[in-house]
Amino acid sequence: MGYSQAGANKVQMARAFATAAHGAIAQVRKYTGEPYIVHPEAVASIVETVPTHTWQMLCCAWLHDVVEDTEVDSTTISDIFGGEIAMGVMHLTNVPKEMGNRAKRLELNLLKLSNAPDWVKTVKVADLYDNTKTIVKYDPNFARLYLKEKAQALEVLRGADRVLWQLTYEQLGNAALSLEKGYA
Repeated sequence: MGYSQAGANKVQMARAFATAAHGAIAQVRKYTGEPYIVHPEAVASIVETVPTHTWQMLCCAWLHDVVEDTEVDSTTISDIFGGEIAMGVMHLTNVPKEMGNRAKRLELNLLKLSNAPDWVKTVKVADLYDNTKTIVKYDPNFARLYLKEKAQALEVLRGADRVLWQLTYEQLGNAALSLEKGYA
């Protein structure tokens, strides 16, 4: 850990906050039925492998789906965790469905991600890594579209940690290959 005790405390607050927010709506992971918090926990664990990770990155990893999936808004995140964390979370939050069809929302999300600071891009790559590792196994039909969209996202995330970006790129390629070969 290369950050202060105050930073470590913020990470623990983010973990507790995300656990409570996702738990309050009894959110579970699609396909597995596991408590949803296993996903932010996995993203935070991936971010921790990045040698240059910061407590801000870990907070955003824990909180990245809170605004999108729960009743928590960005003002609450800002009030509790500060403007920098709120900004990171909002870059990681998908636009609402009211913003257009799937293709339009993807375009808007990619634009938002392309303008994110590199440290936020690293958190997003960790999110992509976790979300794409089992999609072929659980939903090969949806995986075709999903992997294509995530490959587009990866292109705008080139400022992220290079090693994590490369691992995610390889994982996407392997997943696409297994789909082509029918190994789902």
